[in-house]
Amino acid sequence: MNKRQKNQVDELLTLKDRLNEELFAKLKEKKRELEQQEQRRKEEEEARRREEQRKREKQKTFEELLNESNLDWRNFK
Repeated sequence: MNKRQKNQVDELLTLKDRLNEELFAKLKEKKRELEQQEQRRKEEEEARRREEQRKREKQKTFEELLNESNLDWRNFK
C-alpha cells in the first residue's frame, strides 16, 4: 500500500474503530455521567437563585413593594 492510500484509509477510520469496544463503552458512559452532573448542577443553581429571589421578595418593605407596583392612585380617584 502506498503512502497516499494509507492516509486515505487512516482518514476513514474513526475513533471508535481505533479503540477497543470496552474502552469506547467506558468513554461513552463517562460522557453520559458528566452530562448528568452538569444538568444536576444547573438545576441546583436555578433552585438556589429562585430561593434567593423569594427571600429578597419576602424582606422588601412596604415602600419598596409600592414603588415596584404599576398601580397609579390617580386612576382610582
